[in-house]
Amino acid sequence: MDEPAENISGGAAGGGRDTPFEPAADPATRAEAFVDRLGERYWQKAYGGQPAFECLVRTVLSQNTSDVASQPAHDALMDRYGEGDLAATLADADQSELADTISSAGLYNQKSETLVRLGGRVVEEHGGADGFDSFVKDADPGTVRSALLDMKGVGPKTADCVLLFSGGRGGVFPVDTHVHRIARRVGLAPADADHEGVREALERDVPAEKCGFGHTATIQFGREFCTARKPACLDDPEACPMADCCEQVGVYPETGEVVDPSEAPEASGD
Repeated sequence: MDEPAENISGGAAGGGRDTPFEPAADPATRAEAFVDRLGERYWQKAYGGQPAFECLVRTVLSQNTSDVASQPAHDALMDRYGEGDLAATLADADQSELADTISSAGLYNQKSETLVRLGGRVVEEHGGADGFDSFVKDADPGTVRSALLDMKGVGPKTADCVLLFSGGRGGVFPVDTHVHRIARRVGLAPADADHEGVREALERDVPAEKCGFGHTATIQFGREFCTARKPACLDDPEACPMADCCEQVGVYPETGEVVDPSEAPEASGD
């Protein structure tokens, strides 16, 4: 299957390498079996190698918006500010001009403030984009994650995306809204788990070399089949290629109702 060009995580802009893996003959966990099944349908890739600060910028731009909106914002930003050291350039950028440049991404005032602040911090602590790149790719992953989370405007998903798409770190499974929904709906994580709880469950139960692919493929599966309001199984169980390994937590084809897994009666034991 051709991967979608507009998908920043999994598409051509993601910087991944085609890296096939063999499905486990006897998967150790349901989560591994689920990812292996996704591997039969979607492109199998390994990730890493993106310039770390540009990856951070990309992920900030993608917050609370779609790739269709954030990709043009990224392209416009790089056209205007991409010459030389990106961190230093953004640190010195006029915030209002930057906001106008990235307006297609939504929340552009907030995001422009964040990017100026992040640029300044990276220059102060790492000397610029190159030093930050070396830090992300060479330092202990736990140290990198803690440092990223200490930056205002960087949450767990953003930090994990930098670790995965720039650092190429195995065992990192970023959790966005699609992953959070699907892992709980399928039954791979507790129905009431927050984003960190889902991440911990997936990183525990999915082999390290399959986590990056698992992240991007789960996102694509969520877009194509397991949508928030109308999953494919709602009208036709056979319409979803993963129906036989899903617990359908919060999805009720008999009534047409769909609720967040945390609100499902079976999640609370009612």
